[in-house]
Amino acid sequence: MSQIDDLAFFQRLALAGSLTATARDLGLSVSAVSKRLKQLESRLGVSLATRTTRRLSLTVEGERYLAGGGAILDELAELEEGLSAQRASLSGTLKINATFGFGRRHVAPLLSRFCDSHPNVEGILELTNFPMTPGEQGVDICIRVGELPDSRLVAKRILENRRILCAAPCYIERMPPLSVPADLSKHPCLVLRENDSDFAVWRFVHRSGQHKDQAVKVSGPLASNDGEVIVSLALDGHGLILRSCWDIQAHLDAGRLVQLLPQWQGVRADFHAVYLQRRNVPARLRAFIDLLQQEIPRRVASIQTNGRAR
Repeated sequence: MSQIDDLAFFQRLALAGSLTATARDLGLSVSAVSKRLKQLESRLGVSLATRTTRRLSLTVEGERYLAGGGAILDELAELEEGLSAQRASLSGTLKINATFGFGRRHVAPLLSRFCDSHPNVEGILELTNFPMTPGEQGVDICIRVGELPDSRLVAKRILENRRILCAAPCYIERMPPLSVPADLSKHPCLVLRENDSDFAVWRFVHRSGQHKDQAVKVSGPLASNDGEVIVSLALDGHGLILRSCWDIQAHLDAGRLVQLLPQWQGVRADFHAVYLQRRNVPARLRAFIDLLQQEIPRRVASIQTNGRAR
């Protein structure tokens, strides 16, 4: 096998995530896949992965080989695309990581459309609670929300977004007074416990810019690690939520939820498509990000220039 073949094999292995899945994808036995991995490690003189038949975890050397090898394979694909008469024909693997809610509702339909238009592209969408890093386990694009990543990554904004404080009308009818963010300590707040974020602290900025930003520690009798559950609990009247505009705009428009403290708004929580810096970005990656930038704002409630939710 050539070195290029080894790189392609290892990329496939990392994308599949296990010996069993790789064997199934390649039409080989698990023992044959394991043997080839051992041969590759023997040639390189390093351990690339710890594995069982069900799960594979890359070592530091494996991550380095995957990232560097992936860049080489991308450059080769870019070269061949440039030489091909079928210049518009995209091919290769495209692995995307996103959160469960946003990924299911918006990224998955666009990936489906993209692969229909480009049948030689193998699309993989991996949904996780914890955001992955581009290059990790073969991920090409990560959909991130909130603060931009470090300078080693490239980030393309695909959606402007803010978080909105709201509640169901049935809760508002009986709720204690609420005139400033500090009053939230008197209210049951439905907390989303996800990632390693400081989920019990809600942050607000004043629309006029004439007041200091506010950070309020909140609590309540109900919490979840799933955004859809939190919204459902709010719709049932259990308390207040601070949720992204894209997630709740339909409920606001229908009157099932009502925005509170409109003069105060949650901090920016824009969505970005994030990928590794590289000399030659694969055409399939560029094309999919272009699709995200064009279509995501059409699919969700965007933020107007004055900061008000439509």
